[in-house]
Amino acid sequence: MPRSEVPDVVVRRLPTYLMALERMLARGEEVVSSAELGKVTGMSAAQIRKDLSYFGEFGRQGLGYEVEFLRDQLKRILQVDREWHIVVVGAGALGRALVHYREFTRRGLNIVAVFDNDPGKVGLPLGGLIIQPMCELETTIRRRHIEIAIIAVPPDAAQAVADELALAGITAVLNYAPATLRLDSDIHVAQIDPVASLQSITYYL
Repeated sequence: MPRSEVPDVVVRRLPTYLMALERMLARGEEVVSSAELGKVTGMSAAQIRKDLSYFGEFGRQGLGYEVEFLRDQLKRILQVDREWHIVVVGAGALGRALVHYREFTRRGLNIVAVFDNDPGKVGLPLGGLIIQPMCELETTIRRRHIEIAIIAVPPDAAQAVADELALAGITAVLNYAPATLRLDSDIHVAQIDPVASLQSITYYL
């Protein structure tokens, strides 16, 4: 099935399944049923089967799924069976934390450059990298064939940064700034807003 026809909500659930399968492999488990996978992911067995059916048939009725095989298939579908290079824009507290977050590297998501427009930060070391000025953004992205960017700047600067990234050839953006980005439809944008998430939680308290 073409990627554009798979519901976004299904794609967002796949990493949850992948992490559960990796934990099972670490425990030496070889086979898992959709019901067992549902228990550890909080999904129903029917939902898991429906989600996986968008991409093919991976299990056998009555026998379940081979854990390693399904793990490998999900990595292929999510395209995390390869290394990705990522650029971070914003070397403030959040940007620094992201650069130091080693789980990215462990999963093949390698932050290879970080940028900031503050002359007081440019040239300083950060997590094995050197903070670069914004004037080097496009050249670095094109030279290193970087496709993914993380925006960690104040909200009033986010759109301008996003526009620069789009012009440089970035095709996927993870936006931590609490601002809605307006970009062409061929650039995939994922939004992470911790404040909005906390506010939605407090509704239930």
